[in-house]
Amino acid sequence: MGETYEGAGVSIDAGEQAVERIKDKVKKTYRREVIGDIGGFGGLFALDKGRYRNPVLVASTDGVGTKALVAQATGRFETIGIDLVAMCVDDLVCQGAEPLFFLDYVAVGRLDPDHIAEIVGGVAEGCLQAGCALIGGEMAEHPGAMEPGEFDLVGFAVGVAERDGLITGEHVAPGDVLIGLPSPGLRSNGYSLARRVLLELGGRSYDAPAYDGSPTSLADELLRPSVIYAPAIMHLLREVDVRAVSHITGGGIVGNLARVLPGHVDAVVHRRAWEVPRIFTEIQQLGEVSDDEMAKVFNLGIGMIVAVPAGDRFKAIDTLRAEGHLAMDLGEVVAGHGHVHIEER
Repeated sequence: MGETYEGAGVSIDAGEQAVERIKDKVKKTYRREVIGDIGGFGGLFALDKGRYRNPVLVASTDGVGTKALVAQATGRFETIGIDLVAMCVDDLVCQGAEPLFFLDYVAVGRLDPDHIAEIVGGVAEGCLQAGCALIGGEMAEHPGAMEPGEFDLVGFAVGVAERDGLITGEHVAPGDVLIGLPSPGLRSNGYSLARRVLLELGGRSYDAPAYDGSPTSLADELLRPSVIYAPAIMHLLREVDVRAVSHITGGGIVGNLARVLPGHVDAVVHRRAWEVPRIFTEIQQLGEVSDDEMAKVFNLGIGMIVAVPAGDRFKAIDTLRAEGHLAMDLGEVVAGHGHVHIEER
């Protein structure tokens, strides 16, 4: 008998088993605009042109970075897909776009249908939270390039906005206020530094407490799923004049907030406006990481920042809190040159 694909490390049968296991979870994400079923060569989505005057499609792609290594090391794959969706759809809403549909790509060293079902189940859960449909994806087995148990996860999201409703930041003006939405964990950023400090330098184990007195393990803390802000931001857009939205990911508050500022203003963020989650303090102290480096790598507990006119401050906070986010007054916009300042007051 000659060589086979399975003998080379790729199991078509395992792939088919994985598809069968995820079908029901994927179908639960379908919106009325979805056409067809899972298994086609492309996902079909009929844009309801009657809802829009001049629609613009907005696309985003991202991954989960080395947070995947934490899931791999602990054998916990249920929530990493939520992180993936959050990274993509929360970029879309920064431009005022409603997430419509999502596709994922899972690369593995050896395909385990149970693991795939857990990973894609998390993606489906994230799509349900975001209100978008999971209309397609790909599973790829890469023997030789990846070891058994290794995986990587990336995703692609498409949303829609009215052309005259796109948020570009160009209308941000002195006197506007900054509203912050808290992030209870690391989301999906800075894991290379976090893992080096906590596991390599600190010698911590995943099943140990995240820090002294912590009610959760280090694994629980590092795998805490990312909050998905998209539905709350979309609701806010209908209630107040939102002038800018910044998703705080790699680059931290300074790097990401600067991306939405016009050149004639500065943003002033009040550092004492929120409490930094303890896990960040643990990383900083254990690794002797400087304040500047922490602020550049991590979000430090703020996942999203919106800029609104001062007169909309309280309505914006109330709207976001009604959506389940403990929104807070984070700072203000002043005349300047497109810079972000974090002040200790």
